Amino acid sequence: MNKLLIPSTTLFGIVVLVAGLLYFSPWKVRTVTVTGSAQSQKTNEMASYTAGVNAVNDSKEKAVAEVNEKVTALVQSIKQFGIADKDIKTQNLNIYQNQETYYEDGVQKQRLGQWNVNNSIEITLREIGKAQELTDLLSKSGANNVYGPNFSLDESNSKDTGLTELAIKDAREKADVIAKASGAKLGEVVEVVEGGISTNYPMYAAKADGMGGGAPVEVGSTTVSKSVTVTFELR
Repeated sequence: MNKLLIPSTTLFGIVVLVAGLLYFSPWKVRTVTVTGSAQSQKTNEMASYTAGVNAVNDSKEKAVAEVNEKVTALVQSIKQFGIADKDIKTQNLNIYQNQETYYEDGVQKQRLGQWNVNNSIEITLREIGKAQELTDLLSKSGANNVYGPNFSLDESNSKDTGLTELAIKDAREKADVIAKASGAKLGEVVEVVEGGISTNYPMYAAKADGMGGGAPVEVGSTTVSKSVTVTFELR
């Protein structure tokens, strides 16, 4: 049987020719890629607080003992309120000796002064309806500094809530405008790249140093956003 042999140079030429025809042919698929987005307001579900205790004393041991006693009492009251162990954690602990400046014979000098001890804990409240009560409790406690409430969503329960569908709809509307402007019609979806869910918290922790309680607490809401990048066929 005789075999037909095609020179390699001829074969290469055929490949280039076919590729060129495909590239410049009227059947080449045109596409447009746009980003669609959607957002909604969701009522906040959690609140976080920071409560700090500090003491100053000539004796390091006495300062530490005072802070430990107050923090222990504070944690106990928070647990009795209903906060779980997992939602109470030490945020910051500092023990240091102050530096004092004095003058002797007109010369500025420094010496060690009193001991300064402070301890702060972070508290997470999951029963958002109790935010007012916990705020009052902390403001009347032995804590020297209280920051909060700082409201947020519960990320462990974060759901799309239909935002993806709305984002794709937004992308289609944008692509349709582009298609019409370029004298084409919008075709089928070629590809969808899903973006993550982002949140925007407008409320920040407020200091309640020495606050006597009774301050109004508003839970508020958070903006939840979703984005998708969609490629459509143009006809």
